[in-house]
Amino acid sequence: MVNYDVIVVGAGSMGMAAGYYLSLTGKKVLLLDSHNPPHDKGSHHGETRIIRHAYGEGEEYVPLALKAQELWYELEKETGKQLFFNTGVLNVGKESSSSIKNIISSSKRFSLPIEIMSAAEIKDRWPGITVPSDFIGCHEPASGVLRCEECIDAYRELAKLKGVTILTNSRVTSIKAEAGSVEVSTDSVSFTAHSLILTAGAWSNQLLSMLDLELPLNPVRKTFAWFDVEEGIYGENVFPAFAFDTPNGQYYGFPSIQKAGLKVGRHDEGTTINPDEAMKPFGEEVADQEDLTQFLTSFMPSAGNLLYGKTCTYTLTPDEDFVVDLHPKHPNIAIAAGFSGHGFKFSSVIGKILSELIINRRTNENIDLFAIERFK
Repeated sequence: MVNYDVIVVGAGSMGMAAGYYLSLTGKKVLLLDSHNPPHDKGSHHGETRIIRHAYGEGEEYVPLALKAQELWYELEKETGKQLFFNTGVLNVGKESSSSIKNIISSSKRFSLPIEIMSAAEIKDRWPGITVPSDFIGCHEPASGVLRCEECIDAYRELAKLKGVTILTNSRVTSIKAEAGSVEVSTDSVSFTAHSLILTAGAWSNQLLSMLDLELPLNPVRKTFAWFDVEEGIYGENVFPAFAFDTPNGQYYGFPSIQKAGLKVGRHDEGTTINPDEAMKPFGEEVADQEDLTQFLTSFMPSAGNLLYGKTCTYTLTPDEDFVVDLHPKHPNIAIAAGFSGHGFKFSSVIGKILSELIINRRTNENIDLFAIERFK
């Protein structure tokens, strides 16, 4: 039985980053994943993710978003890869929208660059957008887009160079925890370690049940799709990433990056799934395409036909805030889960926080919002 300092179960965005930051401390680290990340079974595929600084989900996220951005820049420098595209981000909604209010208030509190725009000003700046006269826009010029799979690959590459062991297609079947040690088993082999990080996405509760813990996590099916567009209107050099809070739902999207097409998804709603069962592919539910097409018809009518669509998974908490904490009974076990569809941008800083929780049992970042005890 091979012994490690730390085992990380779930080598997606958070787990891969945690493995890398642990490797910088000289720890002997094992990463285990039931697939081969980056893969299309979780929440971190689909080419792109938005990173915003003035945060519609709450001001408490802003310091973490800024730290995450700093770490993404560091990762780019370390690898020589372009992971971030500074497209800017446009948030659109009624002035009474809670997300719009949070964006404006957080930009003021943290002195973030932001431009508040009328519907007419939005149309004048980006002819590909049409919004009702009672909508406003909040344009963040310093924000933009992350290449999600490339980010995970970058952390994976660096972690391997630092000596981290990465075992893919290795499904965990058992976790046993005792004072100051853990034993993790797959179908074929067992490992021991002083500490454990669990970042298993939609499979979190299946593994947490082995540690006598259950969290209110709800995995749901989500869809997104790419549409044919004119590059001169919707291309990455002229069009921002965006998030719209509309009477019919919350939508997000990306300019056509490297001529891939305009990417659009719906943030709210979703059907509860069992992550071990095959998920219906895009288009099998009637609303998959209709919902996104209806949004584009209303707000981006110059967009063309559907190119293709994909599915992914959100793992929702009841308040849609994350879980990042130590196990209530095992302080050598750190847990990160429930990222509720807005977590990827933070994976750099969450990975660093997880490494700090394991090494120091604490972090200098404020993660009170993510405590497990709030569910009691």
